[in-house]
Amino acid sequence: MNRERIPALTFLTNFLIGGTERQVINLIQNHDRSRYDVHLACFRHAGPLLGELDPSTVKISEYPIATLRSLKTLARQAAFCRYLVANRIRVMHSFGFYANVFAIPAARAAGVDVIVASIRDTGDHLTPFQRRLQKWVCRAADHILVNATAVRDVLRAQGYDPSRISVIHNGIDVARFQSTGRSDGALRAELGIAPADRVVAVFARLNRLKGIEYFLQAAADLARRHADLRFLIVGDSISEEYRKELEAEAARLGIRERVVFAGFRKDIAALLAEVTISVLPSLSEGLSNVVLEGMAAGVPVVATSVGGTAEMIEDGRTGILVPPADAGAIADAVGRLLDDPARADRIGTAARERAAGKFSLHAGVRETERVYERLLEEATRMRNPSRVRQSARALLPKEESR
Repeated sequence: MNRERIPALTFLTNFLIGGTERQVINLIQNHDRSRYDVHLACFRHAGPLLGELDPSTVKISEYPIATLRSLKTLARQAAFCRYLVANRIRVMHSFGFYANVFAIPAARAAGVDVIVASIRDTGDHLTPFQRRLQKWVCRAADHILVNATAVRDVLRAQGYDPSRISVIHNGIDVARFQSTGRSDGALRAELGIAPADRVVAVFARLNRLKGIEYFLQAAADLARRHADLRFLIVGDSISEEYRKELEAEAARLGIRERVVFAGFRKDIAALLAEVTISVLPSLSEGLSNVVLEGMAAGVPVVATSVGGTAEMIEDGRTGILVPPADAGAIADAVGRLLDDPARADRIGTAARERAAGKFSLHAGVRETERVYERLLEEATRMRNPSRVRQSARALLPKEESR
């Protein structure tokens, strides 16, 4: 006899390019459709990643808000609550501060059987009030998933219940980044990079926590020692003002002509095939997809030892770790790899093997689904879900509750 599929909804902010958004898309695309009836909710039904979803396999609803503190937001929460009840959602999984604060209270009011919150960074970008608010809201969740031990440790220090936190590392489709070699040169020509140039790249959304200015300072040092280097910065801009500051800094350092600001790109795997070394100069991270993508592509990665980065990179074997906000350390690490290509190749090979063995996309999705099913079993034992849902259906207008 076939089991009835479990209605499960995932809530994220939007479909812009970012680590959280990429992981949500990976989760949605790889859910076991024989087991789950997949729903997706968001604040903005827009962004480059939206095109990767097949609308015939996932139901998408939108709840646009301008701020968390408004009567319109309460109205949107009520609408979301009605959607949860009408579609008999049994699992609601929200990702990130705004989604958690918006979706968790609505899911609790709707009588959803299992509520899961994902917190995917150490919260350095949040105000003290926002951290307290998220902690308070997450008390209404049944479980919290984090993507790094470092994030779990921060939450425990903030007073979260450690028994309700599980670590599931980001997963990556390693095969997508396996390359047979460089392209025919068209991509380099498009970017204005000569065929013989070596490329040192940063893949990151342009915001101040990514530490791009330290990469530029390191690039200026490296440019004086290596005439064949070009520096590639790939990522969209949170703030045009910040991008202009970075361009001005590159000009001040005398390397503007050797730095390519490529902006948003979808062809990350193809770009990585052209890269000699990938750098992540972040000041704060959870567990970076960018590091995993570089590792999967066999590109040596130099990254700052923040957040969960040390959980991916074994320093000196599968990458190089450096202190944050230290341009000199970045330049030294990159320079040593440039001077020793054999060592760089060994690190890239070991990194690819580690990405495939420890950070499988399939394993991450299945582990997440096992959390859902364990919590559903506990919910069934502890309460009568049908009774909870029956009371929640009172929230629906009469024509929707029939």
